[in-house]
Amino acid sequence: MKDSKLNIRGLRVRPVVVPMRLPLQTSTGAVAMAPLVLIDLETSAGITGRAYLFAIGRPHLRPIVALVEAMGEMISGDAVAPFEIERKLRQKYTLLGVHNIVLFALAGIDMAAWDAYAQSLDQPLCRVLGGAPRPVRAYNSKGLGIMPLKPLAREADGLLKEGFSAVKLRLGRPDPQDDLAALRVVKKAIGPDVTLMCDFNQALSVNDAILRGRMLDHEGGLHWIEEPTRADDFEGTGRIADALDTPVQIGENFMGPEQMAQALAAGASDYVMPDAQRIGGVTGWMRAAALAQAAGLEMSSHLFPEVSCQLLAVTPTCHWLEYVDWAEPILAEPLAVQHSHVLIPSTPGTGVRWDERAVKKYAA
Repeated sequence: MKDSKLNIRGLRVRPVVVPMRLPLQTSTGAVAMAPLVLIDLETSAGITGRAYLFAIGRPHLRPIVALVEAMGEMISGDAVAPFEIERKLRQKYTLLGVHNIVLFALAGIDMAAWDAYAQSLDQPLCRVLGGAPRPVRAYNSKGLGIMPLKPLAREADGLLKEGFSAVKLRLGRPDPQDDLAALRVVKKAIGPDVTLMCDFNQALSVNDAILRGRMLDHEGGLHWIEEPTRADDFEGTGRIADALDTPVQIGENFMGPEQMAQALAAGASDYVMPDAQRIGGVTGWMRAAALAQAAGLEMSSHLFPEVSCQLLAVTPTCHWLEYVDWAEPILAEPLAVQHSHVLIPSTPGTGVRWDERAVKKYAA
């Protein structure tokens, strides 16, 4: 099939709220449900490109749905050419600004367009981008929230039994000694051969992050310290990274490659981990991957493992895939995990397909 005949007939946009198998308590609050926006990009050739967005909170579902639908009307009849779609939509939203949920909506359409385009070539997305399907190293990020110590140890053991040898612990309790106790409990539960990351979810001031970070340096055993302070304080995060031995990880809140470039220029971190939704979908990710390669920084992913595994396969400084199963209840074919690696599907596109009965069940 020639992709030149592939045109957009319209978008179908549906909100769902999916229960999380492991509710997650972080320093910013508790998350027990995953509010998702499902996008079906329907084409003239009968191919449907699919993607989903994470609305973060249920109240944000309707505004995001409305934005995606409005953008869909703007590109109806256009060719499925992701770069051109992105250029057109950015131009349309220049005055409003391509940030936050505007960028989310654009990214969702971009991911769905790339899925449709790859399907039209009968290839997995990573092949269309110049790579090949391969196992991608992953850590289990579903749990280990801020909770009492006994269930924390049990949960750590359960996450490893799902086929992983790397997990992430949330920190940011009011008392740093309670964080230290949680770290010790998890380290004891998982043993010395398991890779352990931690995430403060922006809970600390710069000075407090340096003090706690040095405490964690002394304790040892952490692969990285993630988002210790406000996500957009690149100067402050750079000070933290300079002061600590443990690498500092940021990036899930980069609003597009442009903001990532600002962070890199400021020397804000040792690692980066863009989020497919915030970085601008597949198109934004590829630009971000070039920035990471030029800076010599390892690049991991944040959420969206279905599309992120395809993207990490073509990321020169590929590091870790963050695995969560939040969308799994509404997916027809969830990702397979083997020996702490996610296996990229060999099916055309991104492999995202809906379980329509589940979509109906969780409709919002």
